[in-house]
Amino acid sequence: KLRAAEPSQTSNSFEMEGHPGPFHPGPFPYPTRPTWSRQIEFTLAGIGCAVGLGNVWRFPYLCYRSGGGAFLVPYLFMLVVLGIPLLHMELTVGQHTRRGPVHALATVCPLLKGVGIASVAISFIMCIYYNVIITWALYYLFNSFQAPLPWQNCNNTWNTPNCTSHATNSSHSSTASQEFFKYKMLEQTGGVEDAGVLRWDLFLILILAWILIYFCIFKGVKSTGKVVYFTALFPYVILIALLINNAQLPGAFEGIKFFIVPVWDKLLSVEVWVNAAAQIFNSIGIGFGSLMAMSSYNNFNNNILKDTLSISIINSLTSILAGFVIFSAFGYMSYLQGIPVSDLAVDGPGLVYIVYPQAFASMPVAQLWAVLFFFMLLCLGLDSEFAMVEVMVTSLMDQFYKDVVNIFKKKELFVLTVCLVACLLGIPCVMQVGIYVFQLMDHYTAIVSIMFLAFFEVMAICWIYGVKRLSANLEEMNGNKANIFFRLCWLIVAPVLITVILIFSIIQFKPARYEQYVFPPWAQGVGWIIALASIIWIPLGAIHTLWVLPALLMHTSTPLCSVLMAENMDRISSSLDRSHL
Repeated sequence: KLRAAEPSQTSNSFEMEGHPGPFHPGPFPYPTRPTWSRQIEFTLAGIGCAVGLGNVWRFPYLCYRSGGGAFLVPYLFMLVVLGIPLLHMELTVGQHTRRGPVHALATVCPLLKGVGIASVAISFIMCIYYNVIITWALYYLFNSFQAPLPWQNCNNTWNTPNCTSHATNSSHSSTASQEFFKYKMLEQTGGVEDAGVLRWDLFLILILAWILIYFCIFKGVKSTGKVVYFTALFPYVILIALLINNAQLPGAFEGIKFFIVPVWDKLLSVEVWVNAAAQIFNSIGIGFGSLMAMSSYNNFNNNILKDTLSISIINSLTSILAGFVIFSAFGYMSYLQGIPVSDLAVDGPGLVYIVYPQAFASMPVAQLWAVLFFFMLLCLGLDSEFAMVEVMVTSLMDQFYKDVVNIFKKKELFVLTVCLVACLLGIPCVMQVGIYVFQLMDHYTAIVSIMFLAFFEVMAICWIYGVKRLSANLEEMNGNKANIFFRLCWLIVAPVLITVILIFSIIQFKPARYEQYVFPPWAQGVGWIIALASIIWIPLGAIHTLWVLPALLMHTSTPLCSVLMAENMDRISSSLDRSHL
């Protein structure tokens, strides 16, 4: 009935291009969904979405802090029992429903439809501050064409009397690389209480970054599919070139040895196992909705398992490759400083924007390697960023298609508006107080919100919707049900691990801080508001479903409700039966 009733609303200038695929009824009329021109484009887009800046700094940092090679054991274990099964689950739901995360979750589990809205909210919040990292990469890229590199010595106007050209562990001095990051690029204030002024050069580069994002996605999967051929593949060329160069530097072997030789005692720490699971979780992007939105543009009969294995395995191999690159540079730095690799001070963004540029300064042809490295960061950041923006665009198109058509006429104008809003909301991150705003948003979004969101997503799909239905959906698309390994992981292993991670995160929760600066209570309160901006949709969605369902049952005589009830009553009732409630 719904297919017959969706006629002519697609005959306008806003209609999307693409080959028709099986239509799955959703709550609103929507034109035939476009598909990727070639399936390899989705695979590359998925790899680009999963492989990001976290592979270059977060993974090496966790290895460094967790005993080097010892971290690889829990990391690979979590990849097999958590990362691959949950990615397979998300791609299955996205491809079968052919909707973004909001309508996909509303279809499989109306009671927890708020999880889909929460995933869109968290992706939008992240895309606001994630693009600031791309802005920093562009800033460093533009400054890498100078000879000598501006962070190579202390003979600059922004340097302090305590500046030193050689790394040291003294708390009374700072390196030229640290001072370039802190005093030249950021011009950071003493705390979040002092907002400072707008950094106009960073703001202009932020606009440039959003222009790049816009032209990557303004035509939807048609433009994204072409861009990922470069942004997803070129970083590997640079990583391999950097590894070959670094391996020839003195001391590089000691750094690599630290990376691959385990400190087995570290495996006795629960925190190491939880960090490994969290890294797999955040790196692949489970719960952010990006890959679910991208898979909704697949052909209905696409082989999801092949894409699942390609994306997850290549993502982890990239992290390991980046580990060899970074730790070979660590070995070189320890050789220059005359201290063990374990005594180097590395953390977060500083690993990429302080420690590694400092290593470049002593390398032969420093400008070449600096340009290649920061261009690689740009590529890694771009495809992860436009995946997060695509979640917002896809979800709004699914929900408000008619309104968007009437207001914007063309999809390109709608995408431009989304990018413009996100750019304006990112202005606080490019003020002098920006590093504190960035840290606050990252802590309460990527650490706090995502754990809750992931827990409820797994509950909604694996337990309420059910493994049997999910496996049946897979059989409908590919002809084969999920094997016993995936069903066991969906039913028991993944929910248990996610629950343990959530509990441990709550017990071990620490307030946001940046280096030695601890945010004041009012700033922590703002952080919790940022976290609630996504989490709050989960209970609100459940309340709305329980409030609407009785009214829907009482008014099934109306044409719209008749259609919805005929198509979705079995799914709604199965999701809300007594045993699940």
